[in-house]
Amino acid sequence: MKVDGTVAEGFEPVRTAFVRNFETLGDRGAAVAVYRDGRKVVDLWGGTRDFDGAEPWQRGTAQIVRSATKGVAAAAVLLLHQRGELDLDAPVGEWWPEYKAAGKDRTLVRHLLSHRAGVPVLDRPLTPREAADPDAGAAAVAAQAPVWEPGTDHGYHAQTFSWLIGELVRRVTGRPVGEWIADEVAGPAGADLWLGLPADRAARAGRVGQIPEAAAAGGLRTRPKRAVADAYADPGSLTRRAFAAITPLPDENDPAYRAAALPASNGIATADGLARVYAALIGEVDGGRRLFTPGTTTLARTEQSAGPDRTLVVPTRYGLGHMLHGTASPLLSPASFGHPGRGGALGFADPDSGIAFGYVTNGFHRSVTADPRAQALVRAVREAVAGGPSGGPGRAAAAVSS
Repeated sequence: MKVDGTVAEGFEPVRTAFVRNFETLGDRGAAVAVYRDGRKVVDLWGGTRDFDGAEPWQRGTAQIVRSATKGVAAAAVLLLHQRGELDLDAPVGEWWPEYKAAGKDRTLVRHLLSHRAGVPVLDRPLTPREAADPDAGAAAVAAQAPVWEPGTDHGYHAQTFSWLIGELVRRVTGRPVGEWIADEVAGPAGADLWLGLPADRAARAGRVGQIPEAAAAGGLRTRPKRAVADAYADPGSLTRRAFAAITPLPDENDPAYRAAALPASNGIATADGLARVYAALIGEVDGGRRLFTPGTTTLARTEQSAGPDRTLVVPTRYGLGHMLHGTASPLLSPASFGHPGRGGALGFADPDSGIAFGYVTNGFHRSVTADPRAQALVRAVREAVAGGPSGGPGRAAAAVSS
């Protein structure tokens, strides 16, 4: 397997794990990037650009990152709070009056971020065309009655997070959420990351596909617990309804879908772009400015929801829009905050070690949170950080190609 890129001294275990992902875990095309204290220490890519193609993955190849987009969208809301434009403890209806309907008048901004809003489902799912229309999506969640009293419980808002967060940002700033993220998050971080892929960048994004179960890990199969399997199999369950808020499922390779801005699911990024965003949240990157103040970083990793998730049917932990280290989403340490993408991508930051991480792939497993390839890379990063000399590993980069 040919792998290109560089690793800094001490981070060689990440390269070993990355190669093994292709050999035993079914990767066809992927990239991983790691920053430490604002300096890149891992930059690796390999395989094919397209899941169903033969063209080699290049340094700047980007892929759809599914729910890893949620962490970037959450960062936008926290930046608005940091700037004094948004109060986390104010009712959503203060900026979005229509949202007060159907018993949601006491829903707070922090409830939207922490998956406590009670609207993970839509009684009438949206078509892909409707989902891409921010007005239609906003109207649907504003009219929806909550499944539980907002603020009293939590459950993953798999799709509805798009319109909840997208419309909130639009109401506060007067600008589309994808445009705001481009100007205020990705741009300042110097990150190749887009929510609403511009036409002049479309050629950089590869095609994605589903990895057959038997092809993953030399026979690795995801065997969820019976309760989880039953929830996904039951069309009337909260789990199935939450993921089916867009019906039929959109074609993730459709240019029209990629051009839309859905903060829950369709961000497109390079591994470096995803890692750079998180690096910029916790420190300066290549001499650039830090996006989060230390206080906002603390907010991002402060637990808001924990315990059995009414949607995912497993225990989850959420901060303000980010998943936190736990059994459903193992990150680098208890200090970490970030977000996986269903069946593949992962981005996170670990303020205690100064690590920022990004992994993107063109092949999706059936896992929802802890994808085995991303987790193998996280374990390798943990090994590198723990085994480094005084001052930490990563002082010199070495090119690799094999």
